[in-house]
Amino acid sequence: MKNLSSALFTKFTGSAFSTSVGGRLYKHRAQQNPTWPYAVYYIISDMPRDTFTDKLEEVLIQFSVFSQASGSTEIEDIVANLKSLYDNCYLTIAGNTHIQMDRQNASLVSGEEDVATGAGKYWQADVDYEISMQKS
Repeated sequence: MKNLSSALFTKFTGSAFSTSVGGRLYKHRAQQNPTWPYAVYYIISDMPRDTFTDKLEEVLIQFSVFSQASGSTEIEDIVANLKSLYDNCYLTIAGNTHIQMDRQNASLVSGEEDVATGAGKYWQADVDYEISMQKS
């Protein structure tokens, strides 16, 4: 997973997605009282898949994006940048051959309180990707 995380951050660095969240992409949890907007990614699952000839890893990743803007425009722009960067992209994953990165799901909700920061109203978008890779 360390090599996959490195590949995700390498792709993120200098991108429009990075600019739109101020470079704030965290793994599994944001820092305490983060500056908004920001994004967090989670490794949801990592499952081996054998096809008789190939041994693959299928990893489900979720990106969660958070915004305190009053309307949804900011978060929708951030999500568009995220999708533009990661939809069907190619990742350079050390020790692996990257096969595909497919978006599985996306959702947008508004909330009243963020327990982690104690903030008021906010927007949250979740975008899930399935990544297939094979050891080199």
